[in-house]
Amino acid sequence: MSFDHTLIDQIAAALARHFESLYYIEIESGRFTQFIPSRQMEMIEFPDSGEDFFKLACENAGKFIHPADLDEVLAIYDRKRLRELLDKERSYSVSCRSLLNGKLMHFRHIIIMCDDREHIIACLENIEEEFQEKEEQKRIIRNAELMARRDELTGIKNKNAFAEHTAGIDAKITSGDLSESFGVVMCDMNDLKLINDTRGHSYGDEALQRTSRMICDIFKHSPVYRIGGDEFVVILTGNDYENREILLKKLRDESDADERSRTGPTVASGLAVYESGRDKDFSSVFERADQFMYENKKAIKSRKMLEGYRKMDVLDEMIPDERRRLLDGLFGALYTIAGEGYVYINDMRYDFSRWSVSLIHDFGLESTYMYHAGKIWDEYVHPDDLAVYREAIEAVFGGGAETRAIHYRARRRDGSYVALHTRCFILNDANGEPEYFGGIIIPDPDRI
Repeated sequence: MSFDHTLIDQIAAALARHFESLYYIEIESGRFTQFIPSRQMEMIEFPDSGEDFFKLACENAGKFIHPADLDEVLAIYDRKRLRELLDKERSYSVSCRSLLNGKLMHFRHIIIMCDDREHIIACLENIEEEFQEKEEQKRIIRNAELMARRDELTGIKNKNAFAEHTAGIDAKITSGDLSESFGVVMCDMNDLKLINDTRGHSYGDEALQRTSRMICDIFKHSPVYRIGGDEFVVILTGNDYENREILLKKLRDESDADERSRTGPTVASGLAVYESGRDKDFSSVFERADQFMYENKKAIKSRKMLEGYRKMDVLDEMIPDERRRLLDGLFGALYTIAGEGYVYINDMRYDFSRWSVSLIHDFGLESTYMYHAGKIWDEYVHPDDLAVYREAIEAVFGGGAETRAIHYRARRRDGSYVALHTRCFILNDANGEPEYFGGIIIPDPDRI
């Protein structure tokens, strides 16, 4: 086989930028010559020219081709099969991994039929950069798909992922392929709006994150979804399904403990299980769990109300709804202008008051709503300051001052005392009678 070496040099220069190696091969005889020197071929001592390219390629392929890709590469150097492939298409390629000196690289073998149909060009292209770019694109796509199914605040699965999962369950129920039982736990974090309104959205976000962690820590082997602002769903399978009653009790016990200690979120919950003869779709189970959750939520609210009445002298002093709405409106107005500090407002006609969530949390009081809160708060005032505190309060209530600043110490939930500066006031009704008593309590670091 003879070549115009000037032409060869020109071709090699043009193609060297794109390929690791390039061989010109006579199909029938297998005779070949190399156009572009190849470091890969040098490392396995593949000759620059020879009499049977196909035989040498098959003998040497195992020296640098990854074992998992070897059969596919060897197949393209089967002379008969290659001729059949190139009769259909002028070119054929296969990608593979190469292992030389323990380093993994990605290459593409390309075979091109020449116009005379007697010769082929065999090229080896380094596609490592292309492979890495594709892998990065795949990673970006996977991350995007993951984010589309992930709740940004809590990190658990979101409503999109929930819809996909339940659609799959519905398909199995319809086709009769549902092979395992499942249950649904519906959870709702209580008082999110109140927390956001009184302590700010960042505190509300933290409460949601703590709720998510608590649910996930209990139902360790089941997917947990946040499907709404304060709503979470667990789809129980496996061990979690088998132990569902125990785990539900654990969730409620932890929620009750957090409520009593004011150290964490309160979560209402409900459980339902799939019944093959009754449920035609996932929604049927979900709706039962949701109903049980609302029943639990009402029970929690009722319990809170009874706890709020614990120190009442009589139970028939319950405040009418209209007066409570007025109290909430005054509290909201006061909270808006207060800035930093704790806020409280008391309806003196019913001795019913509302307090900042942050104050309830920091001092460990019973509830944001309380009857006879004055008597309750007395228990938190430092004994050495109690006389001064009562004197100031009596002066306000006695008409001696419509507003007054009070300095005293109060006991926090951890037992330590903090100095407080309180600016309290009286709001009179149309007849000049005291109707509302309120104030802003600010920690006073300059006092001991």
